[in-house]
Amino acid sequence: MPITFTLADEVPADAGAVGTPVFAGRVLPAGAGADLDLAFLAERGFEGKPGEAVAVPSGRGTWIALGVGEPDKVTAETLRRAAAAFVRTAWRDRSAATTLLAAAPAGLDLSLAAQAIAEGASLAAYRFSRYKGSPKPSKLESMAVVGAGEPARHGLDRGARVAEAVVLARDIVNEPARAMTPRKLADVAAEVADAEGLTLTVLDETAIVAEGLGGLAGVALGSDEPARLIELVYDPAAGADASIALVGKGITFDSGGLSIKTAEGMETMKTDKSGAAAVLAAMSVIAALAPPVRVVAIVPATENMPGGAALKPGDVLTARNGKTIEVLNTDAEGRLVLADGLSLAVEAGVDAIIDLATLTGACVVALGRKVAGLMGNHAGWIDQVSQAAARAGEDVWPLPLPEDYRKQIDSEVADIKNIGGGRHAGALTAGLFLREFVGDVPWVHLDIAGPARSEEDEGYFQKGGTGFGVRTVVEAVMSFRKPV
Repeated sequence: MPITFTLADEVPADAGAVGTPVFAGRVLPAGAGADLDLAFLAERGFEGKPGEAVAVPSGRGTWIALGVGEPDKVTAETLRRAAAAFVRTAWRDRSAATTLLAAAPAGLDLSLAAQAIAEGASLAAYRFSRYKGSPKPSKLESMAVVGAGEPARHGLDRGARVAEAVVLARDIVNEPARAMTPRKLADVAAEVADAEGLTLTVLDETAIVAEGLGGLAGVALGSDEPARLIELVYDPAAGADASIALVGKGITFDSGGLSIKTAEGMETMKTDKSGAAAVLAAMSVIAALAPPVRVVAIVPATENMPGGAALKPGDVLTARNGKTIEVLNTDAEGRLVLADGLSLAVEAGVDAIIDLATLTGACVVALGRKVAGLMGNHAGWIDQVSQAAARAGEDVWPLPLPEDYRKQIDSEVADIKNIGGGRHAGALTAGLFLREFVGDVPWVHLDIAGPARSEEDEGYFQKGGTGFGVRTVVEAVMSFRKPV
């Protein structure tokens, strides 16, 4: 059950747990409203570092000291992580309150600060326990955030709503492959469309072939599960002067095809639908936030399996835009389905495109598991998306698309091939491959192979799908300006 957030003038008397910010050196912010035993905190080794949380004895119930670090270094992400630490510590309380807004510096937008608190608290309370015999969910039902003003109230509402979308993305990713097939993914899209008043189009396996979606149809050949092409459209009630397309890789399970992965390599391959999950989840909140922008979401969805009819290395496919692709590695399938998705986005006549995909292990090698790679063909649009990610608290890092590397995807028998030469620069040659399908439309590619899945419980993440990209996409849409 989602936490209900309210804005309060003071800590309610019935709050079971109260979280108060503490700066580095065990200094309390003005207005934090707590009489904490600082000597007790010192005995417990609490220093006020970001992410620290210690319960302090009090006659008014449980007070929880929340470290936020140096006063001049507090950001929205600091508050997001402090709220997460609070929820983890107050796991068994039904009601709670926090004075975290007192730690927000003067230069931090109050709406953004409140949004971060709601997001951190909500996401820390998440558990995927559908298949657990004895789940132990958080008991926290309500949280009062002490503060004042319409910006803070708006931020709490938006944060709670965005967090619901991230939870949806996590649920989609965490579902086993047998439970979240391409057809089930289309069912989820239908539920989102019905709830949010969006226009939905779903192409079945026959229509996919008829529409010339050769990349998607080709990858699907090895599976008994039929592929789906999902499109959701948000049209503002007052009309729109701008439009954006979101394209998400929807490989609901990736065995590698005939270029089969190792058993260990397949263990987490239900995560390969994370791009699709982020796109569908973002669409679940965009209509409620009502940006003045038309948004077209495209999800090519299929399994990648080594059945008797599967693609063979050396086969040639024809993508939607007419380019032919020599498939030399069937485990480089994500770019094949995205080729069709990006082509459709261009045909939709949008002003800009973002695609999200767990695309390459090479990006994980380069940036680790907490940072997404960002590539694109338009400096202004790259800057917009980078800034949106920074505001959303999701780490991305710009990577180049060197023209000198383009020759690595030249094919002997087709227009291009689906892998570059050798073991190096795999994330970049994959980006160069995708660029072939966007024409002159401003485009950004987010390789989320690393941060799409967490391998540990930390902050507001739990082991499993993270929902990475939802917050960035929502922020990019809400702040969208036509790239020039």
